[in-house]
Amino acid sequence: MAPIGSLQRTGRLAGGVLEDLKRRVLPWYGDDFRQGLHPKALASVLFLFFACLANAVAFGGLTELLTDGAIGTIEMIVVTAAGGVIFALFSGQPLTILGGTGPIVIFTGLLYAACQRFGLPFLTTYAWTGIWSGVFLIILALTDASAMMRLFTRFTDEIFAALIAVIFIVEAVKDAILPVFRQNGNSTLELASLVLALMTYALARGMKRFTKTPYLRRTIRNLVSDFGPTLAIVIATAFSFLYADVPFDRPAVPDQLTTTTGRPWLVDLMSIPTWAIFATIIPAFMATILLFLDQNITSRLVNAPSYQLKKGGGFHLDLLVLGFIVLGASIFALPWIVAATVHALNHVKSLSEAEIVEVDGQRRERIVGVRENRLSALTIHILIGVSILLLPLIKLIPMAVLFGLFLYMGFVTLAGNQFFDRVTLWFTDRNLYPNTHYVRNVPRRIIHYFTAIQVACFAALWILKSSPIGILFPVLIALLAPLRLWLDRFFKREHLQALDADEDMDEAEIAVH
Repeated sequence: MAPIGSLQRTGRLAGGVLEDLKRRVLPWYGDDFRQGLHPKALASVLFLFFACLANAVAFGGLTELLTDGAIGTIEMIVVTAAGGVIFALFSGQPLTILGGTGPIVIFTGLLYAACQRFGLPFLTTYAWTGIWSGVFLIILALTDASAMMRLFTRFTDEIFAALIAVIFIVEAVKDAILPVFRQNGNSTLELASLVLALMTYALARGMKRFTKTPYLRRTIRNLVSDFGPTLAIVIATAFSFLYADVPFDRPAVPDQLTTTTGRPWLVDLMSIPTWAIFATIIPAFMATILLFLDQNITSRLVNAPSYQLKKGGGFHLDLLVLGFIVLGASIFALPWIVAATVHALNHVKSLSEAEIVEVDGQRRERIVGVRENRLSALTIHILIGVSILLLPLIKLIPMAVLFGLFLYMGFVTLAGNQFFDRVTLWFTDRNLYPNTHYVRNVPRRIIHYFTAIQVACFAALWILKSSPIGILFPVLIALLAPLRLWLDRFFKREHLQALDADEDMDEAEIAVH
């Protein structure tokens, strides 16, 4: 899916990193900032600022829950701000947004449980695991390991993107919707929280689709669409103050910059036995697989041909920068951040220009260009850093509003996932199937077999990550690539090409027309 030049193995130490610098960074660095001086970039900044802050608050809170308070929201905000600024300045593909992700948070919880089982201090064990993982990522970047992503196809990308999107949706449903039906708490609070979450989702979705309505002038419709998610957060938060007697849950952040437990920021790296320092190489190996795949799969999705990017990607350089970020964060026992699939894709989409085209009698939206820049990502993470000084204001946003934003981003990501589209065919009248390239060129039975295999892989990932051996689920993600190669023996080449092509065939047809 990415420009093939960015995934070539050079055979030289740091060869891929140097190629990314020469091809993507140096020729475009100044233009990356000029392209950010545009209202669309401003709208993207405001939307993604709230989205990334919501991600940091929510996943920071989840990390705090899974680690019994050892690592929490304030640590997640700090590392998101610092790591995001570093990545925006030095990466090869600045459209990629870093942040906490569901799989990484889950892995952190599993590591904490292992530390409890073996009687090891969690923070020091976590720090050494991250240090080793950071070193491994740097080695992988310097040896062009990202070139292995050529073995990955849409098959794996779709499953991984669906996993991330569903984690967002499940967290939103679990925290904002299910409590209403449990009937074991404050029913007024739970119902009001549900209303806020659904209001945020509906407003964000409705205003984002405002460009498709005939109302007002096109310039105004575009502004409403671009600023839709931001306006949804502001309106829903303001609405919550109309019910002053309802004790809405709000972000649990301290009033000043300090760690969640009040511990020193630096970790005592020598507070575990020497054997344990080297034993952490084992979980570090698992974490490295997860971080490597999370980063590179998201990069493939960001650089998909359908987004019409002109400047190309920078896989090797991105992985090198990520390795240093993980290494530095681990010394302070801060959460590991990586390319956040949902936020990165929403970042690209928020910077895109689209037009309505007609293919085989169907009207559909096609992206014609993206305002590729560094300034939007840089500003987003600077604002997150500034938000540390405005912690009392962050507390004003109800958690229900943030979970409504989670719900919106999860469904937006699923909506662009061909795997999800093919799953819906199971429940669709055959006479009403969309006239897509794979429906035209592949028998229905083959489409359903291929989709069923992806569903089975998705279910296996979900079950494994929730099991006592969940720490191994990164290995299963890595095994999706050889599994896809194995499918070549059971499907015709032309069928796989239609179902699993790097580029949507309909997009290619549009380009020809």
